[in-house]
Amino acid sequence: MYEKYLEQLEDAGKIRNLKPRSITCYKNYVSYFLKFENKNPQDLTCQDVRAFLLAKKDAGLKATTLNLYNSAIRFFYRNVLHILWDDITVPRMILDHKLPVVLTPSEIDCLLDAVDDIKYRAMLATMYSSGMRVSEVVHLHYDDISRTNMQIHIRDTKNRMDRYTILSKRNLEILTKYWFEKGRPRGILFPNKFTGSYLTVSTLEQVMRRAVLDAGLLTKATPHSLRHSFATHLMEKGVEQRNIQALLGHRDPKSTEVYLHVSNKSLMGIQSPFDLGRSAEHE
Repeated sequence: MYEKYLEQLEDAGKIRNLKPRSITCYKNYVSYFLKFENKNPQDLTCQDVRAFLLAKKDAGLKATTLNLYNSAIRFFYRNVLHILWDDITVPRMILDHKLPVVLTPSEIDCLLDAVDDIKYRAMLATMYSSGMRVSEVVHLHYDDISRTNMQIHIRDTKNRMDRYTILSKRNLEILTKYWFEKGRPRGILFPNKFTGSYLTVSTLEQVMRRAVLDAGLLTKATPHSLRHSFATHLMEKGVEQRNIQALLGHRDPKSTEVYLHVSNKSLMGIQSPFDLGRSAEHE
């Protein structure tokens, strides 16, 4: 019923050079919205989107998910239906900014020890040792690893900015062990053993959940927690924020500032004014 509209949405995404994964997500979100409304797309209004998002919020969906729906439907309205979008009727929801989950170095060692498969252990170790996103480590190729320069070349990033990050000696040892044990892959570094193509992000997320349980960690750590841990531990070691920003591939320095709030070093040595006032009274 809505196939031609979804095809037009795909074309609109391609002409904007959106990534295939983004186009697929947009199509899924819009398809769900259209089925929910069950009306001719040409008759849709911004009030329909408002009612849809309120219904989803009442059903328990988080603001982050609702904003993804908002982005997809907004793109559909503007580029396929050519309906004027009203940000007042359909505003983006204010997000809760919670502190990221950060593991200690000993917890990371326990986590890696709990992963039996050398391939997944190598992937998780690479994420922590270099600060890579899960989507980035999944798309690594053999030639992206430079043993000479001890660097990892990260391509096809979330913000379309290629970058280099560090390759640790310990991680190189794990990668080398993996490479020899798993058939010396020369293309995709961590291929799906059945299809030879890229692994899915959800596969590594499942491995992480199982490893957290097996390691007995009392935290809701995800693969992204390894990236958070990388940045926080560097900040605690005194690495400058601008260098951490470059390694993470953050365009906005504000994205890196969050690690100031979770770094123990940023709090160590700071005396409360409550204590300062009392010490002054005793002088």
